[in-house]
Amino acid sequence: MRAGIVIIGNEILTGKFADENAPFLIGELRALGVELQRIAVIRDLVEEIAETVTAMSARCDLVFTSGGVGPTHDDVTMQGIATGFGTPVVRHPELVALLEKYYGDKMTERHLRLAEVPEGTELVYGTDPVWPVILFRNVYILPGVPSLLRRKFNAVRARFQARPFLVGRVYVMSDEATIAPAIDQVVAAHPEVAFGSYPRFEETEFRVLLTVEGQEPGEVVRACRALAAALGPLVVRTEEPTGT
Repeated sequence: MRAGIVIIGNEILTGKFADENAPFLIGELRALGVELQRIAVIRDLVEEIAETVTAMSARCDLVFTSGGVGPTHDDVTMQGIATGFGTPVVRHPELVALLEKYYGDKMTERHLRLAEVPEGTELVYGTDPVWPVILFRNVYILPGVPSLLRRKFNAVRARFQARPFLVGRVYVMSDEATIAPAIDQVVAAHPEVAFGSYPRFEETEFRVLLTVEGQEPGEVVRACRALAAALGPLVVRTEEPTGT
């Protein structure tokens, strides 16, 4: 599965708060075996949300949005998504009932904004029996508060389980330009895995960290060993693939 993340919030772009949600989702999706293809950080604007989410939805199997789902003036994610897909925002009766149960006599009109979703929304409870995750088509609409986002994601985490990624590492005492031709040959011979090359100037024991990643254990192991063999005496050490 291929995924995209849309972080929505002026507070992230202005530096008022550091984003915690994208790093969390990156780690979780990688551990599940979901390939993350794109991350976008955008403003609380209906037009930007509409354009970004619909484009990402068309390119990815899964999309996760973060932020803009509360009762205040800048919470326009639901409207943005609805606009992008050409559907109205409606009050979901099941969400209204949950709000009535929770707030009782204290419920106001603004509280009811929490029940407004794009028409056609699916409610996914997962392991959380209290409040569901909002799913519209292939877009999971999550809150921006990090603790709430983590709770919501973990409640539906099992839906995204795929083959986990495996990663092997080759540590090399050389510079990238010197080893690039040998790396190119191994990369061409193993198109089923992904290779990465990362200089580490601050290290004393090695200068380049090479990674080999994939979801087929045998292929990743073979590619890792081929890379180490191609670089020969320049290799400081090799770590054969383990789950990430």
